[in-house]
Amino acid sequence: MNPARYRLLPAALFLLFANQSLAAQASPAPASAPASTSAPSPFSGLIFGNFNYIVATTPAPLVGQLNNAFTLDRVYLTFRMPAGENMSVRVTTDIYQTTENTPNAYTVRAKYAYLQYDVPKFSDGGSMFGRVGIMQNVVIEYIESFWPRWVSQSAVERAGYFASADMGISAQYNLPKKLGEVYATISNGPGYTTRERDRFKDYAIRFSLTPLANRTDIPLLQTLTLTAWGYKGANASSFVAAGDGNALDRSRAGVFFGIKDPRLVVGGDYSQRHDEGEQGIAALHNTTATTGRLFSVFTIARPLAFTQPSGKSRVGLLARYDAVTPAATTRGFVSPSAPITDNAYHVFIGGLMYDLNSRAQVSANYQEALNASNSLGILPPTQSKTYFAQFVVNF
Repeated sequence: MNPARYRLLPAALFLLFANQSLAAQASPAPASAPASTSAPSPFSGLIFGNFNYIVATTPAPLVGQLNNAFTLDRVYLTFRMPAGENMSVRVTTDIYQTTENTPNAYTVRAKYAYLQYDVPKFSDGGSMFGRVGIMQNVVIEYIESFWPRWVSQSAVERAGYFASADMGISAQYNLPKKLGEVYATISNGPGYTTRERDRFKDYAIRFSLTPLANRTDIPLLQTLTLTAWGYKGANASSFVAAGDGNALDRSRAGVFFGIKDPRLVVGGDYSQRHDEGEQGIAALHNTTATTGRLFSVFTIARPLAFTQPSGKSRVGLLARYDAVTPAATTRGFVSPSAPITDNAYHVFIGGLMYDLNSRAQVSANYQEALNASNSLGILPPTQSKTYFAQFVVNF
C-alpha cells in the first residue's frame, strides 16, 4: 500500500473533526444515570520522541550525519468504534519524520486500519476474532508488549525481516484460562508503507503459550511466554517478461521467550531468514539465496520494586544486545557481487528509564550498532554510536 501523504496540520484538523463528529452521533446517557468511568474511550494516542547526540565512528562525518537533533519519532492516533453486533473498526494513524524528498518534515499515513469480527465466546472459555485491512504482522507487536518500541524497534524489525503491519486478513484464537494464543495472517507482503508489488501473498502463524498463567504461587513466572512463529513469503521473479514466473522465496522463522512482570521484564529471540534473488540477464540468469540470522536478549529491571510492599518502582534499568548476521551463508552468487558473509554486527542498548506517572516515561540511554568481528566500513546498518534522551506519553 502506498499511503497518501498530507500536510500535518490539515490531517490533524481532519482527525479532530472526525472524532468530534463521531462523539456527536453517540446516543447520550439518560440524565438520571451517572456518567460511566469504565467505558473505553473511542480515541487514544501515543507520542514519543528524543534528543540524540551522535558520536563520530569515522574520521570524517558520515553523509547526512548530524551531531545532535530533537526528533519526534512517532505520533499514533487511534480511533476505535463499534460497527454493529460483534464488529468494530480500528484506525491508527502514523505521523512520522519523513525521509522522502518532500517539502514536509512530517507525514501522516495509516498504520492500522481494519474491521474486526469477534466470535461469541466459546463454552470452554476460549475466544476468537478475525480482521481484514491493515493489521498487525505476525510477531512484532507481540514482542513490543515486552520491549518498548519508543526506545528502539524490536530486533526482527530493526534487522529488516519484515514490517510491523501489512494489508491482508488475520485471525486469532485465545486459549481458555489465559494459557496462550494462536495468531495467523495472510498479507500482501511488502508492508504497510508500500503498495502490493506482485501476485504472491505471504503466510504467517504464531503460537504463544503461557503455561504458568494460573500459578498464583509464583507470580514472577505467571507471564512466562514461549513462542514459535513462521513466515512464508515470496517475491516475483524479475524475468517474468522472459517467461519465468516463479516465486522467489522470502521466509522467516523464530522462537521467543519472555517474562513480563512489573518488577522484571526479560526477553530473548532467535530468528532466521532466507531470501532468494537473481543475477544475470533475461536470457541467462541464475537464482541466488542468502540466509541470515539474529539473536537478541533484553531486560528491564526495577530492583527497588522487590523491596517495596506495592511491588512497584518508578526507576528502571534497561539493557539489550542483538547479534545480527545478514548473510551467514550464500548460494548461487557470481563474484565479485556476492554478499560478504563476514559482515556480522551487534546492537547494544543500555541506560535508565523513569516513570513520570502511569502514562508517561523518560529514558536516558546509549545505543550503538557496530561491526562484531571485522573492520568492514560498510555494513547493514551504517555504524552508529548515539546518546539518547527519550520520552513517551500515552493519552
